[in-house]
Amino acid sequence: MNSFWNTLFLCYATLFPIINPIGSAPLFLGLTRSRGGQERHVLARRVAINSFFLLLGSLVVGSHVLEFFGISLPVVRIGGGLVVTAFGWQLLNSGASVDGDATAANDVGKPLDTFYPFTMPLTVGPGSISAAIALGSQRPSLVDWPQLMVLGAAAITGIFAIAATIYLCYRYAGAIVGKLGVSGTNVVVRLSAFILVCIGIQIIWNGVSELLKLPH
Repeated sequence: MNSFWNTLFLCYATLFPIINPIGSAPLFLGLTRSRGGQERHVLARRVAINSFFLLLGSLVVGSHVLEFFGISLPVVRIGGGLVVTAFGWQLLNSGASVDGDATAANDVGKPLDTFYPFTMPLTVGPGSISAAIALGSQRPSLVDWPQLMVLGAAAITGIFAIAATIYLCYRYAGAIVGKLGVSGTNVVVRLSAFILVCIGIQIIWNGVSELLKLPH
């Protein structure tokens, strides 16, 4: 059970600061300002579903795709850790969204595309995709099948928890912005950024440690 909860927390704690659904909620609210509440709720649910499958695909398949191109897993971890650290540092030193700028026309009456820009890059951008690939590359190779199933279930649960958080933050974007205010939102963003930098450095260290063990 410790492995389950540790893996779940690692996935959630790594992806949450990059995706930053609390910080993205004001952007989501601004892009859907002219839409009705019911339409905004449906859009929030679809964005959460899209984000779940995009992150899950990156987690499960991403590292295999990189291996196909001859990129070793330790290098993937170092690269992913550098990206995570860079995004965390950027977020720590600025108030901007770290997963990309999202600008889109918001014509009244025109059906909104739930994937672009709301899912990508507003919610799941290059930073979170790189982090998911880095997390997927850290799965242990020498484990029995039951333990691998437990770790897989924990990772999927962690991504589901992220998707649920995205839905709640977007669903109640108006209330979040009203209650947190500018100062409260800034505190959440800065604290998440510091945790993100620490996690990124840890991922880099894991990759460097494995490279040092490999024969030259």
